[in-house]
Amino acid sequence: MPFCDSSEKGTRIFYKRFGHGSTKVLLIAGLAGTHDSWRPQVKGLTGSAEANVDEDAVAAVGDEGLDVRDQEAQEGIEVCCFDNRGMGRSSVPTNRAEYTTSIMAKDALALLDHIGWKKAHVFGHSMGAMIACKLAAMSPARVCSLALLNVTGGGFECLPKIDRQMISLAYRFFKAKTPEQRAVVDLETHYTKGYLDEYVGSCARKDILYQEYVKAISSSGMQSNCGFEGQVNACWNHKMTPKELDTIRSSGFLISVIHGRYDIIAQLDHARRLAEKLQPAARMVELLGGHLVSHERPDEVILSLLELINASKSKLQPDEWSNMQEKQAGWLMIAAPLALTNKNNGVASNLQAVYNLLGKLQLSFLYCIGIFIMGYEHMRSILKTTKPVKVAASSS
Repeated sequence: MPFCDSSEKGTRIFYKRFGHGSTKVLLIAGLAGTHDSWRPQVKGLTGSAEANVDEDAVAAVGDEGLDVRDQEAQEGIEVCCFDNRGMGRSSVPTNRAEYTTSIMAKDALALLDHIGWKKAHVFGHSMGAMIACKLAAMSPARVCSLALLNVTGGGFECLPKIDRQMISLAYRFFKAKTPEQRAVVDLETHYTKGYLDEYVGSCARKDILYQEYVKAISSSGMQSNCGFEGQVNACWNHKMTPKELDTIRSSGFLISVIHGRYDIIAQLDHARRLAEKLQPAARMVELLGGHLVSHERPDEVILSLLELINASKSKLQPDEWSNMQEKQAGWLMIAAPLALTNKNNGVASNLQAVYNLLGKLQLSFLYCIGIFIMGYEHMRSILKTTKPVKVAASSS
């Protein structure tokens, strides 16, 4: 089986490689996702959904062991995708401290070393995009281009917009104990209602996807509590410092920020702000889809990724790639979490103090929300079943 031993406390990372070619693409999955979540992009980029055979032998050879003539003949794309720690067939550390986006970025770098790739186009989805950002800041020389799908800046940006739909989803997510229950919640979380309601032949798409989700969850197993809590912890504590963002901006590679306009998990405004912080190298691509826009709009996502790869190969300059404008005051639309001036630095410091205080709540904050929701629903169900008792009037 293809496993990579990470340098981070002996964690083993499960991976698969697809296709052949001199162009290398590393795909990083999101929270609770396995390598298989990239299936549409794997097939679209490589032309095949079948994993390469004899992984360990190929990994031992790497790029440099291939005959020059073979290398020149392979002008296709080779893709590597993997299960992050805490999910799928990779190791599941029990200590929550062993889950950060920086540690998981080191897992990805160890995988690049293991398979012998000096550089790669690095594409990540959701939490995977946060990991991709950390990887790009740690080792920019190994990044050919960077694609961030349905990304946020971490911390409170991970919290979805709170409305009736989200409260219902959160309640059902906490209650889900079987693949069938989890599949229903995942479908509503990942896709837009219009997409799910479409018919494919004589069947509603949501019915087809439901069967696929149940099969996939049953195959890989429900994510363990340690893995889920650890990955949530990584998202919650993720933060890109100004120095890290500057490293990415100044490294010379092109960036695409790709987002579904109707994403109810990672809000679009957060992705726009990150794209603005990464100017002048970033292009913002907004598609009609939800959180799993890579599945809802696979052809458009694949086209965007191929455009990024081809623009990088042709050495397109960042100012030719970006589709975003600079504001009149000499700084980009949003160059920091708060667009600060000397006049409001005091306000900013107070807000930062509040943010840091609330950040210490971490998962307990989310668990309290879940407990409150379940308690509320339980009380409401009791009240519904309680019927008023009619008392006959006395005839005295």
